[in-house]
Amino acid sequence: MAQVNNSLWQRHKYKISALVLILPVYFFYQSLSPEFPNPWAAQKMATFEIIPTPYDLEPPYLHDGHYTKDFMLTFSQGNIADIRQAYLNIGKESLPLTMLQAGDEGILHGSQHGLEVHAIAPAMIKPAHKLWLTIQSWHGKQMVMSWDLPKEILPK
Repeated sequence: MAQVNNSLWQRHKYKISALVLILPVYFFYQSLSPEFPNPWAAQKMATFEIIPTPYDLEPPYLHDGHYTKDFMLTFSQGNIADIRQAYLNIGKESLPLTMLQAGDEGILHGSQHGLEVHAIAPAMIKPAHKLWLTIQSWHGKQMVMSWDLPKEILPK
């Protein structure tokens, strides 16, 4: 009579194999249907109408030694080719352009369909903070606008 090997693998190998086959399908479905928070109110600045959308409602995270929060900016009006450089930060006030140019944090990048940005943020967001967008045109004109932070993004 043959000896029966009653190990964990032998008892559950079909269940484990099925799980290994099903999990990639589940994670692939999740990656194809992301859920983002609601976009914030659109605001006009010069010829632009801009709508910011945070990627999530989590607090800022540490990225390359700086705290950042990810946003998508949609330009529903205006030509983004008119922008020389643009930066996004969270704080009590907009950071000066000279300070923003010194590093590579907070720079808007992407295409005409949407610009992504890792906004410069403090370690802890406070109710007094705002989202600040600084845009410089090719003619050297600097424009600054802000959004109040919604309650959902503030720490509980």
